[in-house]
Amino acid sequence: MHPKINIILNLFEQINAIPRCSKQETRLRQWLQHWADHHHFTHQTDEVGNLCIRVPATTTDTHAPTVVLQAHMDMVCEKTADSAHDFNHDAIRCLRDGDWLHADKTTLGADNGIGLAIALAVASDMTVVHPPLELLFTVDEEAGLIGASGISTELLTGSRLINLDSEEEGVLINGCAGGRNSHLSIVLQREPIPAKQVLLQIEVSGLQGGHSGIDINKHLANANQLLARTLQALPTIESWQLVEIQGGTVHNAIARHAQAWLTCPPTAVAAMQAVVATFNTVVRNEFAATEPDILISIVPLSAGDELTSVLSVKQSHHLIQLLLALPHGVIATLPAQETLVETSCNLAVITTQVTQMDILISQRSSIWSRLEELTNRINAIATLAGAQVKTDNLYPAWQPKLDSPLLAHCQTVYCSLFGQEPAVQVIHAGLETGIIGHRYPQMDMISLGPTICNPHSPDERLFIPSVGKIWDFLIALLNILRAKY
Repeated sequence: MHPKINIILNLFEQINAIPRCSKQETRLRQWLQHWADHHHFTHQTDEVGNLCIRVPATTTDTHAPTVVLQAHMDMVCEKTADSAHDFNHDAIRCLRDGDWLHADKTTLGADNGIGLAIALAVASDMTVVHPPLELLFTVDEEAGLIGASGISTELLTGSRLINLDSEEEGVLINGCAGGRNSHLSIVLQREPIPAKQVLLQIEVSGLQGGHSGIDINKHLANANQLLARTLQALPTIESWQLVEIQGGTVHNAIARHAQAWLTCPPTAVAAMQAVVATFNTVVRNEFAATEPDILISIVPLSAGDELTSVLSVKQSHHLIQLLLALPHGVIATLPAQETLVETSCNLAVITTQVTQMDILISQRSSIWSRLEELTNRINAIATLAGAQVKTDNLYPAWQPKLDSPLLAHCQTVYCSLFGQEPAVQVIHAGLETGIIGHRYPQMDMISLGPTICNPHSPDERLFIPSVGKIWDFLIALLNILRAKY
């Protein structure tokens, strides 16, 4: 095993011992500040909570330009339905399976905790030769790149940035998509529940989920979309009425789980169950290659005294039509590289309150006009359905810079170390580099990282040997950068 891997993984476990869902990074930031104080490094925090730790050069090259190592503090907090994990209090439990590291029924937090650990290991290893470093640790990345969007233009002095938030070793990221979120809300008109009704629960479960950008072209099922299709397939001869729909958890994860509650006469239950069973078979055939554990179930429940109202038959069907009309998946691929996604959409979250249903959609594109087109399309569908819509979390694309000196150094170092050229890609996901580059126009940037599979889902895994390769590459690159540019 690589001699530095255990050091890095030990730091990663310390990070994973601190709960750090998006918007809850205070404890981790305090831990990082104490870590900096312990190593006699100065640090600064800006108004939104981003932390910069300044690490002096390890040589006498006083004129070597500063390099920024950047990662984000928060993580996507997803767990399986049977997990008792409390993300507000419990540590992430890391489990090793051969060359892979995963968690116990939760997201692992390697996105981006392993990036934090690598940066800390580099800065604290006195055998590493490096120029002055600024460790930039941002907040609230997973909720919409919020920390990067508010970063102070006085926080950094470096002009070269290495983002440690990529998820495939051997791939250098030199550009990323931009994006924004759309929030739809529709007022619900409830009426008293009819007499002698049966309450039914329809559930979509067993899906893999995944990153709504990187995994959007992998033919993964979206639980919200499947739930809408299931409801559409229900018999229309017998009347039934929705109570509520709940599905998905965050904007940047493909929904793994969704549920609907509805009422119908007792005479309609058997027909409902037969339709759901048939449709479950249809869907399992559709996704046989990618979703082997998919399950759509329907069970009668006790209504209880608290259930007093339902949506009208008309509005129940109206809402289903809205969900069916909303886009999800790959919208367009790049003309010159049809295997790469240009524009996509994620039907991310559905929540129902007593008087309102809210729908969150996340759209991405590497072309600004296509992002605008898709946003306008969603707005038009919402307007036709009588829903209110607003957009937020707009972030710019990171346009590729093929003549980047930093990219050239990365290619040279990688080829020298491993005897092959690294892949250079533009990623279909939002990276903080796009925003940081907008705030610091002089910044030359690259993104890299160890191999992580299934981020944003409980199936997240880290390929341990790739951590050692990233270490070797990063150390060699920093040694080159202390003298060149």
